[in-house]
Amino acid sequence: MARKRPRWYFSFRSPYSWMAYRDLMADHRDVAERIDWFPFWEPDPETSDHLEQAGVRLPYVAMSREKHLYILQDVRRLARDRGLEMVWPVDREPRWEVSHLAYLVADELGRGREFIEAVYRARWEEGRDISDPAVIADVAERVGLDPVRLSTACDDPAVREHGLRALDSLYRDGVFGVPFFIDGYEKFWGVDRLPGFVSSVRSRAA
Repeated sequence: MARKRPRWYFSFRSPYSWMAYRDLMADHRDVAERIDWFPFWEPDPETSDHLEQAGVRLPYVAMSREKHLYILQDVRRLARDRGLEMVWPVDREPRWEVSHLAYLVADELGRGREFIEAVYRARWEEGRDISDPAVIADVAERVGLDPVRLSTACDDPAVREHGLRALDSLYRDGVFGVPFFIDGYEKFWGVDRLPGFVSSVRSRAA
């Protein structure tokens, strides 16, 4: 059996995933070009029903108040250490399919990386609501893609089917959070584990 390419799971929701993306692209672009990129998101009821019927149970649990308060503090600290200016977004009615399924379409059109950059900027640097289709339409225009097609990706049955396969992939990989990096049998969870993943990928390539 052929060995799978190294890969990482990212989420637009997670500030740690945003920082891992910034670190990856700023300091480890050679590795970024050698790995596969897969989205992770908390599914809506429709997607959850399909996953349950397929026997797929994602390890997502609601966050405690204590953990939420810690993350607010921790993220500010990590962003400051990186010299990043961030705006904490307010998710009034989060529906993560809107942005993550749009990414799948952008990736199929060969503009996935540009789309990721633009969505992260919109969410974590501009504080915009990426569950709003109008925001995703604007992001699509920024990267030269069809705003209608991307902003309505979550309503397309074929794209939703693609999304189910993506979530099944992270289930089979044992992913329980983001950012999550995998190289062969080695797994690395968290932005602070990125250097270990990078070292693993580079040593194997060498």
